[in-house]
Amino acid sequence: MEKTWRWFGYNDSVQLSDLRQMGIEGVVTALHHVPNGEVWPVSEILKVKTDIENHGMRWSVVESLPVSEGIKIHSSDYDRLIANYRQSLRNLGQCGIDTVCYNFMPVLDWARTDLQFKLPNGGESMYFDYPTFAAFDIFILKRPDAQKDYPDWMVQKAEAVFSKMSEAEAEKLAHNIIVVTQGFINGTVGDVADYKTVFLGLLQNYSEIDRDGLRKNLSAFLNDVVPVAEEAGINLCIHPDDPPYPVLGLPRIAGTIEDFKWITEQNKSLRNGITFCSGSLSARADNDLVEFVHQLGDRIHFIHLRNTQMLEDGSFYESGHLKGSVDMYELVKALLEEQHRRKAEGRSDYRMPMRPDHGIKILTDYQRQANPGYPLTGRLKGLAEITGLEMGIERALFHQPC
Repeated sequence: MEKTWRWFGYNDSVQLSDLRQMGIEGVVTALHHVPNGEVWPVSEILKVKTDIENHGMRWSVVESLPVSEGIKIHSSDYDRLIANYRQSLRNLGQCGIDTVCYNFMPVLDWARTDLQFKLPNGGESMYFDYPTFAAFDIFILKRPDAQKDYPDWMVQKAEAVFSKMSEAEAEKLAHNIIVVTQGFINGTVGDVADYKTVFLGLLQNYSEIDRDGLRKNLSAFLNDVVPVAEEAGINLCIHPDDPPYPVLGLPRIAGTIEDFKWITEQNKSLRNGITFCSGSLSARADNDLVEFVHQLGDRIHFIHLRNTQMLEDGSFYESGHLKGSVDMYELVKALLEEQHRRKAEGRSDYRMPMRPDHGIKILTDYQRQANPGYPLTGRLKGLAEITGLEMGIERALFHQPC
């Protein structure tokens, strides 16, 4: 698997020269300064691509080319937005970029309730505590009829959690969920005074869009962009929902094997592919990740590897890369088997870019600025662990060096 690293551009505390020293082969990045819905200019793409190549690496994956809310709700501005998206794909293809990651999560991308969750070893991780998230939804955000979306026992737990919060703690929780975790990934709500009101307004846009409605909009999006991806030589790969189930009354349609089978059936082209994120998918106890690879491996164009520890009430925390609810040995083995199958078939996309997703904050990470979930040392530790596991599997099963 191609060793890649998510780089947040020139404001990232990790520089391209650092990545080269770390043994990174491919960079995963985006044009973060281009507003959602606007065309990515060839000149800007080439500027970043050339800089990456001058440091001895390649721009392996665009993460992400954002799908604007107007596309997701199929607004009156859809035609302009989809035309811009298609042109951005053409421009990326013209520049030799061949893999584009995106997601179709309404309003909120990934969600966590604690961005500084202390692990027994002293490191810091991220935690999604379901009762705390329900407390945010019902008692802090005060989304209309929110408690109807939770069982009675969860509402009771949420009320108990909220009753112990100070006003400052409640505000910090809301700000983290709506603004902090979204701000560096083209979030929908800026750091404005009335951010909760703005957020509620965005949720309201989905009042008439259920699961079937969002599926219809995704199908329309795919039919509009996959032919362009074919022409441009680009593999599109949708990222799973995180967490992979409905939140805040919003439909979520990319969380299970059945969901992704449906997505791949909307357009039979191999260009209509998947970002396989073990961390997101593992937050559902009924997801068998190895079986996912066995059934849909031919559509996996990009891999995120991390682990989570599931708890009984549906909560989970990020537990590193090797240890947790995911059997990382069996998963990496299945991915390597898919890679060898592609090579045997003569497929050109056998490199399968992989990045260590998120990471535990450890050691010198406490002296360095980083986006939530993206510490340098913690991710580098995860990359080393996965690389060692990969090498062992390659030598033991395929009798070849990694």
